[in-house]
Amino acid sequence: MKQNLNPIDKSNMRQVILDGPSQFELGLSLASDIKVEGKFSSVMISGMGGSSLPANVLRTYVNDLAKGKTEHAKYFSIYQNRFYTLPPESYSNCLNIISSYSGNTEETIASLEEALLNDLPCVAISSGGKIEKICKKKNVPFVKIPAGIEPRMATGYFFGAMFKILANVGLVNDMTENIVSMSNALAKNSFNLEKKAMGIAEKIKGNIPVVYANTKYKSLAMIWKIKLNENGKVPAFWNYFPEFNHNEMNGFANTKGGFFAIMLRDKDDHLQNLKRYNAAQKILETKGISSEIIDLEGFSVIEKIFTSLHLGDWVSYYLALANNQDPTPVDMVEEFKKLL
Repeated sequence: MKQNLNPIDKSNMRQVILDGPSQFELGLSLASDIKVEGKFSSVMISGMGGSSLPANVLRTYVNDLAKGKTEHAKYFSIYQNRFYTLPPESYSNCLNIISSYSGNTEETIASLEEALLNDLPCVAISSGGKIEKICKKKNVPFVKIPAGIEPRMATGYFFGAMFKILANVGLVNDMTENIVSMSNALAKNSFNLEKKAMGIAEKIKGNIPVVYANTKYKSLAMIWKIKLNENGKVPAFWNYFPEFNHNEMNGFANTKGGFFAIMLRDKDDHLQNLKRYNAAQKILETKGISSEIIDLEGFSVIEKIFTSLHLGDWVSYYLALANNQDPTPVDMVEEFKKLL
């Protein structure tokens, strides 16, 4: 890891962000030999926090492949489980993917144990921990990803491994070349995104950020919100157009500033929905709420997803520095775990 340039950033998260695009190719490679027997019509991904975030954008990408003219994927459902017990969908022709960066997440371990107790097809991804030990003992297919960073910063490892697992069981075509091409382009664009993020972070400082996207990319708004919480150390909220205009917007009726709206806009969105961004910006301004409309960069869905998330990493990073906060530690989460 290279020398850090900012003394506030004690764990050198800046370098972790710069290294992020290289994770995809390694994640794909680590899962290249993973095979799970069976024919599946759905996938359940059990994970918490940062170990679950990649599944949100995986669903968006796979759904786009299935709808595309090139037919790179079958139509199948991707479900997510963020609890101790498995949902009913896990029990019917479903591949259960167990996802925990540390390998010690108690909710995810409980889900793995339930899957094994009921002889459900499953595969696990972690950097080690109890999940690795259980998988070795029970002969469960296992992908070991590199340790040493925060789970929320390991999206590329998880996404690459999850996608390769889906390809290996025949649910999607192998898109390794496309994913690697995207990650290489992202690495080249990282410094430009970093510079852009500095200005956005400066605008947010002193306000509570609220992040909006459209329905297709609502997972981006949610992940931006989480990065602002964990890296930026600020409260943040998210929603999506057009639902936002039917309820949440009225919640700002009696506010006098104090918020900053980040609107992630897709130029390929429904024409009527596109009108809502500028209209929302105007009406929020009447309540003293500033905003920034950020157009998703890229031609493909996968480019839009990960360029936006990389920008979100940089924005949350520089917001932390602006508030004199080390972006890496999550002290309140760790303290809460001890109380449990």
